[in-house]
Amino acid sequence: MSEQFGSKHQARKRFGQNFLTDDSIIRQIARAIAPKAGERIAEIGPGQGAITAYLLEHCPTLCAIELDRDLVPLLRQKFSGFPDFRIYQSDALNFDFKSLLESPEEKLRIVGNLPYNISTPLIFHILGFENAVKDMHFMLQKEVVDRLAATAGTKSYGRLSVMAQYRCDVESLFDVAPESFRPIPKVISSIVRMTPFTQRPAVAHNEYHFAELVKMAFQQRRKTLRNAIKPLLHDLDENAINVDLGRRAEQLTVSEFVSLSNGMQKHD
Repeated sequence: MSEQFGSKHQARKRFGQNFLTDDSIIRQIARAIAPKAGERIAEIGPGQGAITAYLLEHCPTLCAIELDRDLVPLLRQKFSGFPDFRIYQSDALNFDFKSLLESPEEKLRIVGNLPYNISTPLIFHILGFENAVKDMHFMLQKEVVDRLAATAGTKSYGRLSVMAQYRCDVESLFDVAPESFRPIPKVISSIVRMTPFTQRPAVAHNEYHFAELVKMAFQQRRKTLRNAIKPLLHDLDENAINVDLGRRAEQLTVSEFVSLSNGMQKHD
């Protein structure tokens, strides 16, 4: 990051901005992403362009989505030597990521340093485009990455874990210390790789029902499933479901949640 760029723009709390300045970490992230020419890559929140610069070296057709309108002209100026670089001044929470693809056969690679305050809803939004996405590499608060990658039976395992792992293979890659940013955040960050399945290990017959079941089960995670999802059971014969309702939500694997949802659908 150049001193000139930094002097023109200060990080804004309302956008959750913390700019990455550690060059060794930037290179490590770029190596994990491994961008290639000809790929369709979208970067969410390029900030001052620290990672953008490394991505553009290997993928000059990079697209960026930046909410802060004051950063957009600065980024255009900084990367004016890349005529195929495109930047959209937009809120990623409402952005149509499919619009970046030129054909149905193309797959999008998404990367970004996601603001802590909107990371979870933004991930849910992006998961809605899973069929158009090859992979995702995000920098998030370590706590969020731990939840995304958590396994059944652990403290971090919850609704986010189940919904993400239903659609993607989730891999926690490495941590990033607060000192790698300016301003310095109060939390540790982590890099996560999420790769949508080409064929899901388990398929819910009704994804809306599945999502509602998972949400309800974890809203009262200390209760047994029998009590936590009681409104969904109504006249259902529990013996017809191939999952023990005496267990708690955090004890069920993703496949077991799918099995429970499908079993309930058969007897609705």
